[in-house]
Amino acid sequence: MTWRPVPRAEVDARSLPLDPKQGYLLSRLDGTLDIPTLAALTGLGQDQLTGMLRDLVALGAVVPEPPAARPRPTPPPPPRESEAEEAEGGEEAEEDTPTAAARTATHRQLFEHQLHPKPVDERVALARIAVEPELSAWCFDPTAEVIRSVLENPRVGPVHARLIAAHHRTTAGLEALGGRAGFTNDAGVRRALLQNPLLPASLYRRLWSSRRLAEQYLVATSRDAPEQVRAMARDLLRASFTQRTGEEKAELILTTEGRCLASLVGLTLDGHATALLCRRTYVSTLLIQNLGRWSATPPQLIAHLRRQDAVKRNAPLRQLLERHPNAS
Repeated sequence: MTWRPVPRAEVDARSLPLDPKQGYLLSRLDGTLDIPTLAALTGLGQDQLTGMLRDLVALGAVVPEPPAARPRPTPPPPPRESEAEEAEGGEEAEEDTPTAAARTATHRQLFEHQLHPKPVDERVALARIAVEPELSAWCFDPTAEVIRSVLENPRVGPVHARLIAAHHRTTAGLEALGGRAGFTNDAGVRRALLQNPLLPASLYRRLWSSRRLAEQYLVATSRDAPEQVRAMARDLLRASFTQRTGEEKAELILTTEGRCLASLVGLTLDGHATALLCRRTYVSTLLIQNLGRWSATPPQLIAHLRRQDAVKRNAPLRQLLERHPNAS
């Protein structure tokens, strides 16, 4: 029988570190569509679709696939009464497996109810050799030593890395994850790390210091990131701004319509960035206002702004630029 994936009703998908494709696929599941139908509906190949469904199972969002039906063997000779009772009990247990799987708690519940009570040394050893669903459940362990063992498990993959990034709460455990470039390059892992209030500043700098100013600014203003992470992002943005090229500085100011300048108080523009900004025609009132309110806007740029038609027609903008400390 073809698998018809069923989402877990008791799991809030918003609490899971899903990427956009996984979220879309999960939204299409209702228990009535088989793999070929889902492939035609989503435009995904069946192999890719099956892999994504396995990831969703590992995250606890989808009920596992029932065991494949097996051909019935040739009946053996009638057993004795006691053997018949034992065999009957075994068949009932096997038939109940899909039902039991459908009712299995999330991986967090599996960890909290069955795995967490074990001693730390035992948890460390078991996590290193675990298979699903225990492997995903170990990702919820609050102990850094267990997380290191999970990362040493040969079966660990991006799905487990996303769970650790989203739910682990020790800097040592997150640093261990950060040491695996294959995982930190994953968009889902990076997104989950940004939402983790215990993200170490050293790990954030290592992962985002090489990114463009515009990307750093998005983190600094993200509503999804906790304040601790936004503060780290603002500090890195200021440090990076002084080291980047004039093209990148001008790009940041223009693409944010000057909103970034509120995070750059006390910094200055170099001559190259100023020259690039002075070559443009300005029609955005917001951009002109933000430049006019930034105390470090260079005199050349203030003069250029005052010559713009958008400023000449707008008395409040003219007055704002005339009062600027760098206005000549």
